[in-house]
Amino acid sequence: MNWNTHEFVWLDWAILIVGLLLVGWMVYRAIQKDKRTQQGADSEDYLFGKGEPWYIIGAAIFAANIGSEHLVGLAGTGAKDGVGMAHWEMQGWMILILGWLFVPFYQLLNNKLGKIITMPDFLKFRYTQATGSWLSIITLVAYVLTKVSVTAFTGGIFFEYLLGIPFWYGAVGLIVITAIFTVFGGMKGVMTLSAIQTPILIIGSFLVLFLGLATLGGGSITQGWTNMMDFCSQLHDGYGTTHMFHWEEGDPMYKEYPGFVVFIGASIIGFWYWCTDQHIVQRVLGQRKGEPNEEVMKRARRGTIAAGYFKLLPVFMFLIPGMVAAALADDSSFGFSLENTDAAFAQMVKFILPAGVKGIVTIGFICALVASLAAFFNSCATLFTEDFYKPMKKGKSEAHYVFVGRAATVVVVILGLAWMPVMMSMDTLYSYLQNIQSLLAPAMVAVFTMGIFSKKITPLAGQWGLIGGFIIGMVRLVTNVITHNGNAVMEGAFWENTTWFWQTNWLVFEIWLLVFIIALMIVVSMFTPKPSAAQIEAITFTKEYKASILKSWNKWDIVATLGVVALCAAFYAYFW
Repeated sequence: MNWNTHEFVWLDWAILIVGLLLVGWMVYRAIQKDKRTQQGADSEDYLFGKGEPWYIIGAAIFAANIGSEHLVGLAGTGAKDGVGMAHWEMQGWMILILGWLFVPFYQLLNNKLGKIITMPDFLKFRYTQATGSWLSIITLVAYVLTKVSVTAFTGGIFFEYLLGIPFWYGAVGLIVITAIFTVFGGMKGVMTLSAIQTPILIIGSFLVLFLGLATLGGGSITQGWTNMMDFCSQLHDGYGTTHMFHWEEGDPMYKEYPGFVVFIGASIIGFWYWCTDQHIVQRVLGQRKGEPNEEVMKRARRGTIAAGYFKLLPVFMFLIPGMVAAALADDSSFGFSLENTDAAFAQMVKFILPAGVKGIVTIGFICALVASLAAFFNSCATLFTEDFYKPMKKGKSEAHYVFVGRAATVVVVILGLAWMPVMMSMDTLYSYLQNIQSLLAPAMVAVFTMGIFSKKITPLAGQWGLIGGFIIGMVRLVTNVITHNGNAVMEGAFWENTTWFWQTNWLVFEIWLLVFIIALMIVVSMFTPKPSAAQIEAITFTKEYKASILKSWNKWDIVATLGVVALCAAFYAYFW
């Protein structure tokens, strides 16, 4: 057998099938063991987990973030635009803000309410019931538009190019398998699968990177890196794709990512995603009954620090292999072709890895897709059950609430499938994702930060800030669809006088939208009733609680935190 074949052979298929069966058995055993430790079904355990160790939390955060959009989109944008998109991935420092700043606030509110909170719980308590309900609606809409449908779509592409499975079979199959997994596995299943696939995913991706560089460099990894950087530095009319900031208007990437604006815009989206999104925050909220506050915060913080280190990896796991793929495809002597940049990573796996290893690595990739999509499904079930169903149907059994959460998962699956054809008819995948996220993030960032850091922001200010920001964002989304993200010209006096709204760069629009929402909240606060004493108390640390925070960290937590920041800074310095 040719061990260096560039195709997926029978050995890879055999390893893939046996490996997936083994993974399924391991997850099943973990779930059954967990059930035996419970006294019947418990909806909070099903939805949140039960205080996993810090390294499992870190792996779960990392796995929840890694989806098929990375395997397809990030590698594809690396092949096309180099490190320009790395701002959205080099955000290990942003996860630290979740652990050091927001976890204490969320845990304080847990204690106030006597239960594990969802993000809408926080807004309901700090602002109004309507604010929390609107956040649930916005989050569920966002999951359908940007998570479930996108993950299934890009998963279909990945399976098509790597395994030769027709697109729709791969996309629908991924959703159905993940839905079944989520319904019966719950958060424990997601956590267990995350722990299994994370090392396979990391090792497999770095094999693709190093073997790809070695191939490009004639056996030398360092020479391969040099050759890749030389090739990429000549792309885009000589401006190159080896730098993260684009300062000159002649640079083809300046129009989309102008100067330092790209860092600010990416940080706004990152703040929303890492610090306030139920999908991520849910990974750190689990706790054991009767556990001291400092232990909960210690475990959660260390989990986020671990995730901060993990988050440094995707650029090297996916984006840079895309750059290597572009360099390999430019030299016909390698025999590597790249007609579609979105196929960069899948084709690298087939071309670079030896027989057998392809199968092992693909196991990790499939587990990553399922874990990421399952995390979205689980979060959707949590939001619907905790924020809509329980308030309306109080006093039901825990088993009943678990069943409702599972039913909500099925609904999300159907909605995700229904939206896919609409999404596929719109602009390119990454442009679609960026615009959706940039329109949702400002309202989320404004209401959470102002609610926590200002005692003067009133309940109605938070409510109207969230609703107003969402409405403006959706109006902008409609114009994006009509004008293909501002590239088409709309005629008529009205449209000609509103070009500032529908033609402004998406990152600039995002920043000004955030400023507008904050200003709106300040103005509304001047004319509406002040927050109650209980609402203020929810964001005010008592002397005892401050003491528990101080007990939850030591010097090694600070050293590890600074390590994440230093590595992020080093990457920016190298690719400036």
